[in-house]
Amino acid sequence: MSSHREAPEISKDSVADSTDLYAFVSPNAPDTVTLIANYLPLQGPAAGPNFYEFGDDVLYEIHIDNTGDGRPDVTYQFRFTTTVHNPNTFLYNTGPITSLDSANWNRRQTYSVTRVDAWGRCTMLGQGLACPPCNIGPLSTPDYPGLAQAAVHNLGGGRTVFAGQRAEGFYVDLGSIFDLGDLRPFQNLHTTFNIPGLTLNAQQGVNSTAQLNVHSIAIQVPITDLTRDGWHGTNVADPRAVVGVWTTASRRKVTVREIEAGRDDENGPFVQVSRLGSPLFNEVLVPMARKDEWNALPPADDKRFAQYVAHPELASLLPALYPGVFPNLAALDAAGTARADLLAILLTGIPSGVIPGFQNNTGTVQADMLRLNTAIKPSATPNNLGLLGGDLAGFPNGRRVADDVVTIELRAIAGVTYALVATYTPDAAAGLVTDFNPPVPGLPAYLPTFPYLGVPYSGYSVQ
Repeated sequence: MSSHREAPEISKDSVADSTDLYAFVSPNAPDTVTLIANYLPLQGPAAGPNFYEFGDDVLYEIHIDNTGDGRPDVTYQFRFTTTVHNPNTFLYNTGPITSLDSANWNRRQTYSVTRVDAWGRCTMLGQGLACPPCNIGPLSTPDYPGLAQAAVHNLGGGRTVFAGQRAEGFYVDLGSIFDLGDLRPFQNLHTTFNIPGLTLNAQQGVNSTAQLNVHSIAIQVPITDLTRDGWHGTNVADPRAVVGVWTTASRRKVTVREIEAGRDDENGPFVQVSRLGSPLFNEVLVPMARKDEWNALPPADDKRFAQYVAHPELASLLPALYPGVFPNLAALDAAGTARADLLAILLTGIPSGVIPGFQNNTGTVQADMLRLNTAIKPSATPNNLGLLGGDLAGFPNGRRVADDVVTIELRAIAGVTYALVATYTPDAAAGLVTDFNPPVPGLPAYLPTFPYLGVPYSGYSVQ
């Protein structure tokens, strides 16, 4: 849900579909920032014989804005190349894969990493870098953690990169949320639409993304690589401490179907087909008729969509779906009051003075980006509710892999954060609404070090 199948067109093109974006000061290397962009959503691990992989015909990019104009000042580009080593077998591997150069591994991917600055100057940081295979099973990939670790590449200058399959780190009850917002912990309060004989009982949520995988592009770089003028300090209030981050995928403008060759030829300039900054922005706020438009535009044009942030549809749906549970939210919505809290959180960043000791404001340009204040160090006791849980290092200050962004954004839309900018009393349910009662079932085992997302699930082992 974070951005899985979020728009009609990109849902047909999974290799270019960005699913989640993370940006955080690295807990085990606090002078660096880790950026993770996930693609290929909702992967079933047992997906042979043609296992998941990045698209050779897709340009993957992670962008950083450090001047507040919603346009990239630093971009990391990733291009992939697939090689078939044995043309006479249909198999992905013909024996155990015990190393990244194993003769048993038939279909491999390598990639290049290029840094582009605001003036378009390109620096090749690495090329011919190996991806690990997918996690197939105990015979094919007997030491998968070892294979994945071998695919963590040192680019020099304090930079590290990884690209390959990972366990899905995002958790959400897709089945309940898209059944007309029937959040299981609160479903006894949900309207039944007068369906005869329907009884709803509160229960624990179901983690719909448990035991699924994604493909991750992860890069860890010095803070000075990202900030304006290479700033690196401890003053949280300094505007140079804040960067905006988003990811895109692009395809060539022209595609020619080659019938006899059984392949496509792509030509022309790259055209953006997918974009992701804040989780759930396009998924939940942008109307369906405009989702594909949003995916094609840069963050600098997001003022076109500000009306949907100021007056989110979900804020009017919650009181309708849960009669009598959100009376204050219903009154706020009926008054037509623009949601200044959401406009700040999602489109400009939170200015100084709203939350003590915190700001991640990038100026007046309305742009959907993950905004990260690099002067705020990792928390010694992380709270997965981020700012709502009193943890200044968590979402919406960037996003860490374990942050519960669904609960955070549900509570924000329900009115919890509006009290920060206006005289308003949030409904009691606003601070409780969620799709899970802790603990979240089926959470993956996150890693304490880069690339932080856990070992992907094995096709053999998943039941």
